Formats: sequence, structure tokens, C-alpha cells
Amino acid sequence: METPPENKQNHDPHKIEGVNNRTSKKTSFPWIRISFFILVCGFVIALQGPLTGKIWRKIQVLRKESLPESASSSETSGRSDSVSLMENKPPVIPPAEHTASSGANIQNMSKGFQLETKVIVEKGKTASEERVKKDSYSASYELKIHLPEPTQTMEGLQKVNPELQSLLPGLRDMLPNAEVSSFFYQLYENKTNRIKTNLTKLDQLMTRHNFYDCETILNLKHPSTGRRVLLVQAEMDVVSDGSDGDRLPTMPDKIVNSSHYQPMTSYGWKKRGTTPNPLIAGWKKRIKNAEAELARSSTTAERRAWLNMRVKKIKREIEDMEARSYLIAEYDPFIVMPINMVLAKDDPYAARVGDYAVVVYQGQIYPCIVGDAGPSFKVGEASLRMAKQLNARASSYSRPVSDLTVTYMVFPRSADKFGPPNYQQWRERCLNLLTEAGGLGDGATLHTWENTLPVIESVAPSSP
Repeated sequence: METPPENKQNHDPHKIEGVNNRTSKKTSFPWIRISFFILVCGFVIALQGPLTGKIWRKIQVLRKESLPESASSSETSGRSDSVSLMENKPPVIPPAEHTASSGANIQNMSKGFQLETKVIVEKGKTASEERVKKDSYSASYELKIHLPEPTQTMEGLQKVNPELQSLLPGLRDMLPNAEVSSFFYQLYENKTNRIKTNLTKLDQLMTRHNFYDCETILNLKHPSTGRRVLLVQAEMDVVSDGSDGDRLPTMPDKIVNSSHYQPMTSYGWKKRGTTPNPLIAGWKKRIKNAEAELARSSTTAERRAWLNMRVKKIKREIEDMEARSYLIAEYDPFIVMPINMVLAKDDPYAARVGDYAVVVYQGQIYPCIVGDAGPSFKVGEASLRMAKQLNARASSYSRPVSDLTVTYMVFPRSADKFGPPNYQQWRERCLNLLTEAGGLGDGATLHTWENTLPVIESVAPSSP
């Protein structure tokens, strides 16, 4: 327990807390109080006379003379060397908080859950008996989770995306027979299992925000055309991966040398040009650094095993980058779906890589494709290009939309042959698919993406 501020300076480390001073309480005539009262009265009268200044100066002189030598250091030079060294030494500042290495301080958690604490005191046996019992000094910790119910009606969807019905009137015909996708329940089951795994690692628990990141996942089917649609209502996080030497031959050093940037997306195609992937240089540098560490005699056997495994992985990735091209999140508009959904083969509504899709947000409809697969415990991710279109301040570290107000509509089994992005073709395909799903509402339009990739200047061959 921290010493109260008024007692910090004179705190006695040997004092037993909670025990008052044992002073005599015998009653006696209050001579001290009366004397003090007379002295104060005299002092007040003296303040009104001409001697006030002289008296005050005299008090100051007497005060200085009565101070111990060590307390008047600014006016004397008789301080001992040990005291001087002690005061010149930097003060030791204790940590504001102290937590065990096995976890975090619960009181400062920002995970979003309500923490209730209570101390229960019960009568026990002797201290020598209680100190060896596990339950005599224990704490219990319980995390309660409310699993959300999925939205299934137009009224529910309109609460989070009010313009949805006017933009896509075909939803009125599809929602009455909508079915909740099994992936909605899998999503929250995966989240719950992840929390159970990290239950005692309080600093690694999922936040309330990330737990409730999906409003619903619905299987829709248009009654006239039979067009299937997977509808997801969620927030939007940002993905900033991908590379393609043919379309972007150079990338910033911070990306080339980054240990977090991923050069590949799930959507890829056979390389068509001769310009090498710009990230290969950084990957080769990693191999060189690993080999240098392997050559040191001080490298432990465990570390050597890890480095050898890492080198093999990097070499495989280099081979992939030499043979294939990928989407680039900063320039290509795409969304990300959970990997368990992407890999599902038996569900006719499951989104797959390459399927066409649209994103609906604040009265706008944006065409795109499913370009990558993400963790199975989250939904609502899109490329940096898409994120910046929804919110100009979005970045790799800042999501564009935190509320569950983004609608993702994927058209299952609609993928074409993989190849370099053709934004105009993507738009036309999405427009046709939307028509099969009921079409656009009055005044609604489908966004047109521009190619923002840097222009690659062609170098003319030199004459012989």
C-alpha cells in the first residue's frame, strides 16, 4: 500500500499500520493551550506597531541560527562528502505500476469488459494450518460473454445501414427467405475458443470491439433469377499486403525491409513480365543475415533449428514471387474473407477467392473482388485502396470504419480466370450480378475505380 502523501517524508518502516500512539490520556489543566493563546494575541498587537519589521527580521535570524548544520546547506560549506554524493546521485523513481511477468494489471485493461471485484473474509483455523491450504488465500476470475443474435430482417439491417433498401431494392425480395449462414455461428465459436485459450493471458484477450465485429452473415437467393448472395454486415479493418513487379517494379525501403509486410495475397496469377518482384531483394537480405548468424559458434542449437526452418520458408516465398504476381492492397480494391469460409467446398454460399463482390457504405456502392483470406475469428477487412475510399484518414494502423455499418455482398461462384486487375471489367461484372440480384435503386450508381499505379516508362532499346 502506498504511504499517504502527508506521511511519506517521516514514514517509519518499522511502524505497524493501524496501531495508534500510546500516549497518556490523563486529564490536566491546559497550560499549553492558554500560553499559546496569549502569545498569539500579543503577536497580533505587535503587528500593528512600528516594530513589526524588526521583529520579523529577528525571527528569521534566530530561525537560521537554530537550524542544524545539514539543513542550511545553501549557506554553509561544511557538508560531508557522503551527503554530497548522495544528493548528486540521480533519484530512484519507483514504477507507477508493478505487475507480475505472467500477466497484465487487470485494472488497466482496455479490453472493454466490465471488471467487478470483491474481497470475501471468512473465519479460518490457525495461520500455520491456513498457509498450506490452497483455498485459504485464493482468487476467482470469471469472464462472461453474451453471444450476439444475427440480424435477419430489413428493419434490422436498416438500423446500421439506413440507405441499404433504397440502393438495393432486390433485398426486399430475398430477405423473407434469408437463412443465417453457418459461418456466423462458426465465427463467434472461433472467437470464444480463442478467448478460452488466452483466458489467463489478460493482456492477450480479444477486445470487446474485436469480439463484436459482425452484425450478421446471411445466405440470400433471388426468387426470380436464383442468384445467390452472401451478405455480411460488419466493420472494416485494413489489409496492406501484396506485390507485383510487373505493375509496381519499385517499393519503399520501409516495405522492402519490413518483417511484417506480406508480399503475397491469396489472389495471384502466373507472372507475365520480366521485371522482378521488388520485395525479393529484402527477402534475400534476410537469408544472408540468417546465414551469418548460423556461422557463429555462439548460436545455440535451438536457434539454429529455427533459422534453418526460416531460411527454407523464405526461399519458398522467393520462388513464389519469381513465378507469380499478386494484388497490391494500396492500389487494388478487394475485400478479405475468413479462411475457413474460403476453403469450404460444400457450402454453395461460401465466398471464395476471386468471387466478385460489392461494398455498400454511406449511400455508395463499390465493386471489387474477394482478394485474400484472413483469420477465422474475424470478418470485415478490405484493402488499403478500398479503406481510403471510405475514409481518407485510413492507414495500415487506422481502420476506416469502426461501427458495424459496412455491408459486404459477395456473389458466390462468380470468379473469372485469375489475372492482372481490370477495374472496368470488374465493374461490368458486378453490375450484371447486381442486376441478377434485383438491380440498383433509383439514382443509385456503381463506383468507377481509376488506375492509380505509377506510370512505368518504357526504355527504348539502344541502337547498335
